[in-house]
Amino acid sequence: MADIETGLRIQQKAHELFMQYGLRSVSMDDIANSLGMSKKTIYQYFADKDELVDAVVDAEFKKNEGICDYDRLHSKNAIHEIFMTMDKVVEMFSTMNPSLIFDMHKYFPRAFQKFHKHKNDYLYNVIRDNIIRGIREELYRTEMNVDIIARFRVESIMMPFDVGFQSTMKYNMAEIEEEFVIHFLFGMASAKGYKMIVKYQQERINKSNNAKK
Repeated sequence: MADIETGLRIQQKAHELFMQYGLRSVSMDDIANSLGMSKKTIYQYFADKDELVDAVVDAEFKKNEGICDYDRLHSKNAIHEIFMTMDKVVEMFSTMNPSLIFDMHKYFPRAFQKFHKHKNDYLYNVIRDNIIRGIREELYRTEMNVDIIARFRVESIMMPFDVGFQSTMKYNMAEIEEEFVIHFLFGMASAKGYKMIVKYQQERINKSNNAKK
């Protein structure tokens, strides 16, 4: 049990540092020092940094899939599902280093391939299912090409991570992603859906204002 717990501690600390500083900037020495253990101890659990990055990525995907599945099951409708997910995505993006995906792409190709598959398979299907649900609930426009719109949304999620895009923006990733989600929703909305988006938006604003008091 102690061995499993130590491995999880290493993985969790690596996740925390990667999110804050990016993948390239964090060394195995940094992780060891943050944990108060020797680098040799870390290598007893992870053969190298690539293996540790893989473990962190796998755990993050599993966690995010659990969130998406929960939101899908417990949401009142397709728009509510997106608002539930948006809150968690915005929270995650607010603590994420913008270089994370760039670092993964350039320096950790094995982890990036996993990310690429997760994005193009799991996330794509979650978004596609949401669009179909929204059309069925008469909240989204019926004339949309579901496959094109789902693929567009998947790719737009990646835009805040693009180095060129980042350099043109004075806003943080969380603000950008939130704006993208709202734009995406209004673009799909039927007349009925439009009113519901405005309703959820207002509820979200009220909740945020109350939290600041």
